[in-house]
Amino acid sequence: MNTQIISPTTLIIDAIPHPVFPGAILPKWAAAAEAKGFDIVGRIIDRLHLALRCRRCGATQKVRLFTLMSAQPLCQSCLLADWRKDANAAGLTFLRRDPAHRHYAFYLAPCGHEVRRQFELVKRMAAGVVSVRCETCHAATEAEEAEARGWHLTSADPSGNPNYRIYTHTACGHDQRIARANMQSGRFSCGCCGKDWPGAASYVYAMGFTLASGREVVKLGFSRDPESRLTYQLRRDNEMPCKILRVVPMATGHAALCAEKAMHRELKQAHPAAAVDPAAWRGQIRVKTEIYDGSLTPVILGLLDVLEASATAA
Repeated sequence: MNTQIISPTTLIIDAIPHPVFPGAILPKWAAAAEAKGFDIVGRIIDRLHLALRCRRCGATQKVRLFTLMSAQPLCQSCLLADWRKDANAAGLTFLRRDPAHRHYAFYLAPCGHEVRRQFELVKRMAAGVVSVRCETCHAATEAEEAEARGWHLTSADPSGNPNYRIYTHTACGHDQRIARANMQSGRFSCGCCGKDWPGAASYVYAMGFTLASGREVVKLGFSRDPESRLTYQLRRDNEMPCKILRVVPMATGHAALCAEKAMHRELKQAHPAAAVDPAAWRGQIRVKTEIYDGSLTPVILGLLDVLEASATAA
């Protein structure tokens, strides 16, 4: 119980003393309180305030008479219990309300950092609609992504676009606005010292996929970053079995493109029936052509052996 009467003239609620106001409690007030889940403990402060006891949890609180008669009073003790329950279900620990905004509170995230979240958002977390994300940890993750690509995360996007950041190239010190998705995939180049794909080093690759039907297929192609090509472009389903079978480094993207086209011409001439109908992989691999039956994998790997030997000799 959070209420205590220390004298006939004083009522303490949550350690705060309130003067008892003399006067009758009208039957209609008592009926309204009962209908809304409360009992009237007494009149306090002035003729406009009441002390109400919640029938659900037993806590007492100060409520304006107008609020009781015109709206549904909210029990702050029950609200706090609900906030804590939602926080626990969301994987958070409720710390305190935000004194600057009644719809927000501060929570302790599983990582140990303090986060500020809206009550409604925490309810959605508890329901599994959205997940917990710590801004401190997220910023560290973005910084690590940039460092792995040879860049430094400098600041947020000056234009306010949440999908972009300002990065600094470690090699030359150039500042550049880059989409975070591109930083993750590596599908960009430095505007100061970078090369476009025709002049940049590249690879001819072979990748194997297992379709939902169980059929094994193989793709022959070229890319400046085969791992990024597979992870961020070709594969639609993260659970789809796939892997890079072989890569052959080429001096330039132009050389890789020429080699790839020559190999496709050879495959189509020697194995015209090996090309797979695009309908077989539609919705599973983001590409329109150049997928072959898995039985052609040894042939393609053999062509890559020849390519690598010729590239090394050159």
